[in-house]
Amino acid sequence: MAGSHTSVVRKSHKGRSTGPSKLPLWQTLGPGLITGAADDDPSGIATYAQAGAQYGFGLGWTLVLAYPLMVAIQAICARIGRTTGRGIAGNLRQHYPAWVLSVIVGLLFAANVLNIGADLGAMAQSLRLLVTVPIWLGVLLFGSITVGGQVFLTHTRYVAVLKWLTLSLLAYFGTLATVRIPWGSLIRGLVWPAVSFDQGFWLIVVAIFGTTISPYLFFWQAGQEVEDTKSQSSRQPLLQQPKQANRALARIRLDTLVGMGFSNLVSLAIMVTSAVTLHARGHPAIETAAQAAAALRPVAGDSAFVLFALGIMGTGLLSVPVLAGSAGYALGEALRWPVGFSRAPSQAKAFYASIALATLLGALGNLLRINPMKALVWAAVLNGIVSVPVMAMVMLVAARKSIMGKFRISMRLKVTGWIATAVMAVASAFFLYSSL
Repeated sequence: MAGSHTSVVRKSHKGRSTGPSKLPLWQTLGPGLITGAADDDPSGIATYAQAGAQYGFGLGWTLVLAYPLMVAIQAICARIGRTTGRGIAGNLRQHYPAWVLSVIVGLLFAANVLNIGADLGAMAQSLRLLVTVPIWLGVLLFGSITVGGQVFLTHTRYVAVLKWLTLSLLAYFGTLATVRIPWGSLIRGLVWPAVSFDQGFWLIVVAIFGTTISPYLFFWQAGQEVEDTKSQSSRQPLLQQPKQANRALARIRLDTLVGMGFSNLVSLAIMVTSAVTLHARGHPAIETAAQAAAALRPVAGDSAFVLFALGIMGTGLLSVPVLAGSAGYALGEALRWPVGFSRAPSQAKAFYASIALATLLGALGNLLRINPMKALVWAAVLNGIVSVPVMAMVMLVAARKSIMGKFRISMRLKVTGWIATAVMAVASAFFLYSSL
């Protein structure tokens, strides 16, 4: 944790540390599962639905390609947090120039606020599809729920709630079960890249990579690994307790593989559902997640429509706290505040205030009727600007012996991580060129 302040840490699960071999899978999963599920936020749902509606199964290969890149960069971030006992911003603050951290944190906070606003708007619109309520009421309702959970629940209870919220994404498998899948076309789309020279095609490709590999996920998963070492008395940073390394790193590996796999399967389910229904029926004009849900109703029936809309609200309740929390981690560590949900609000006032502020600013964007699509575009632009330098800094931190000691990342992780960074550099450059 950042800062020299002392505080009472809310403890839980006291006793000896156990690894994946000693616990059931559900108890082993944690930061990786939550991070992966939060990746499928309402804004991401809109991207995957748009990809399926416009290009059918032709972009399935992007999710296959993205999976190992997601796993590598998220596992590296988790490893940094578990090894050093500090998040991404905390390590950057100690080892790199202050201006680098200030620029990165400022852009991350702005992008997260825009993304929170778009997600709250999508959740409110989805609620309105099911119940006749004003959009502003839905925004305030969901914003209040997400902030209240972060402030008033203990760390272990809060993490348990987020883990159970990941199950809301099963709604998209339920939606998929309502349609008939042409398996030959789907498999071909997964293994044989369909390439077009149309600018719109590549914008969607870039958007898919941008929403699957996002900077806020890096800060969140690293921060959650730090939280676990604070809230569980048996765990210590690996630099202090290297004997815990085998189990800790095995857990991170399993957690990240499962979490990112779950994320990509959900993304694929959304893409396939849209391909089978909206693309096949000639409804390519999807801009928001709520529009995708509404468009499903006449072509796939009420069951698909209701499940899709409920899934948007469920994943929003998961992703908005992750967006706000990652902004709080980054800002707090950069400014040397006491940070973390393992601390009571009275011991980390600025941290919790920054989370509430990020959510409030996102909500105000909806109440002031800022165009949600423009907000999403600017969020994507800011993420594109910040993702590559963040990924490069993460790779440099993870490879430095002076920071990671003997737990520096392996050559395999180095290669995969730098490939992910290069892919995001190309994707971000193309997106920024096309957008600006």
